[in-house]
Amino acid sequence: MQHDSSASSTTQSTTRTLIPTLGLFTTVAIVAGSVIGSGIFRKPSLMAAQLGQPELLLLVWVLAGVLTLFGALTNAEVAGIISATGGQYVFFQKMYGNFVAFMYGWAALVVIQSGSIASVVYVFAEYAQYFVALPRYSPDLEHAVVLHLPFIGDILPLHDIGVKGVAITVIWLLTAVNYVGVRFGGLVQGTFTTLKLAAILLLMGAAFSFAGGSAAHFTSHFTATSTSATPTALPLAADANIVLLLVAALAGAFWTYDGWNNITYVAGEVKRPNHTIPRALMLAMGLVISVYVGINLAYLYVLPVPQMAGSKLVAADVATLVMGSGGGAFVAAAVMISTFGTSNGTILVCARVYYAMANDKLFFPSVGTIHPRFHTPNTALILQAVWASVLVLSGTFDMLTNMLIFIIWIFYALGAFGVFILRRTMPDDQLATPRPYKVWGYPIVPAVFVLFATCYVLITLYNDVTAYIAGRSALINSVLGLALVLSGVPLYLYFRNRSAQS
Repeated sequence: MQHDSSASSTTQSTTRTLIPTLGLFTTVAIVAGSVIGSGIFRKPSLMAAQLGQPELLLLVWVLAGVLTLFGALTNAEVAGIISATGGQYVFFQKMYGNFVAFMYGWAALVVIQSGSIASVVYVFAEYAQYFVALPRYSPDLEHAVVLHLPFIGDILPLHDIGVKGVAITVIWLLTAVNYVGVRFGGLVQGTFTTLKLAAILLLMGAAFSFAGGSAAHFTSHFTATSTSATPTALPLAADANIVLLLVAALAGAFWTYDGWNNITYVAGEVKRPNHTIPRALMLAMGLVISVYVGINLAYLYVLPVPQMAGSKLVAADVATLVMGSGGGAFVAAAVMISTFGTSNGTILVCARVYYAMANDKLFFPSVGTIHPRFHTPNTALILQAVWASVLVLSGTFDMLTNMLIFIIWIFYALGAFGVFILRRTMPDDQLATPRPYKVWGYPIVPAVFVLFATCYVLITLYNDVTAYIAGRSALINSVLGLALVLSGVPLYLYFRNRSAQS
C-alpha cells in the first residue's frame, strides 16, 4: 500500500508539526559541517601510501569532489520538487515505492548514520586525551565482559572505557541540543562549521608560509630543497593494478566527502526548501571541494608524498613543523571542533528519516511523535542516540564504516537513476510549480554519476571478495553490510502487513 509521504511525513496535526526555521546560511553550514569531519586530518596519509604520487593524490581528491558534486547536483533537482522531511527516504518512496525507501531508512539506522555518528564522536574522544587524562582500562576490567558475535568475533565493551564514556556523553549532549529545537541545533551547527573552516584556513596559511616547504613537492620527481624533501617518490602506482588502487584511495576520499545529502532530511524545517536546498547543496559542495584540495596542497607543500605516506597523523605532523610545539595542540583542538560539528549535523538531520518512516506506518508508531513544546522528533532522536551509544560500546563502528561507503553508494546510484524516473513520472506539467532547479548537464551528469557509482560498488565488492579469498581479510565487509541491510526485510513485511490491516 503506497502512502503520500510528502503529506504524511511533514504534518501530524495542527498543533504538532515540524516548523520551517532554517535559512540559507544554516543549510549551507549543515551540508559543509556534516561533510568536513575528521577524515581530512587523517585520510591523506593513507591515500598517499596507496597512490605513491602527488599528482594521483590530488587527482583522486578532485575526482572524488567532482563526482560528489555530480551527485549533489542530481540530488538537488529531486530536493527541489520533493521538499518533505525525510530526505532520501521520501525520494526513494516516490521513485521506487515503499520497499526500497524502507531499506534505505533501515540501512541509515543500523549502518550508515548511526555508525557514522559513533565513529566521529569516538575520534572526538580520542583527541580529547590530548588535553584531559581519561581513565584507562586494566586487563581484568577489559575482559570482565566479553561478547562473542558470529562473523565479528569477540566484543569488549569495557575496552578504552574512558574514551567510550566521553564519546557517549557527546552523543547524548548533542541529542539534547537538538531535542530542544532545530533552531538551537542549527545555531550550534553554524558556529562549529565556521570555527572548523577558520582552523583549516589557519593551518593552510601557516603551511604555505613555511620556509622549508616547496611547490616542487607537487610533482613526482622533484629536487630536494630542504631537509624535509626526498628526491624520489614512492614506486609508481601504475606498476600495480592502478584501477584497484584508485578505487581503494577513492573509498577514503568518499568517506571524507560523505554527508552532503544530510540537508534533505530536514527539508520540512527549511524556509523555501525548493529553492534553498539546491542552492545550499551547490554552495556547500563548492566550498568543501576548495577546502579539501587546498589543505592537501598545503600538506604536500610541507611534506613530500613519501613522508606523508609515513605519517600517522599528517595534519599534526604538518602543524608541528610549521607552528612548533603548539602545533599538536592546535590540530587536536581543530579535530575536536570539526568532529563535534559533524556529529551535531548528523544527529540533527538523520533522526528525521526514522520519523518519516513511522509516519508512513513503516516503523514503530512512537518514533513518529513530535514534542509538543519543542516541535522536534524526540523519540526518533532518542532511538538514534541509544543505537549509536551501543555501537560505541561494542567498538564495531570501524567495521561499520568500512561497510558504510559501500552501502551508501548503492543508494546514491539508485537516487541518481531516480532522476530519470521522476522526469517521466513527475513531469513539469504535472507539478504545482515547474522544477525550480534542473540538474546541469542532464542527462550526461546524472548518467556519469550512475555509471561510476555502479562500477565503484562492483569493484569494491570484487576487492573485498578477493581479499577474503587470499586471506588478507577475515571478513567480506561489503557482503556483511548487505546482510545487515537485508535483515530489515522481515521487519518491512511486518510493518507492511500491519499497515494493511489498520
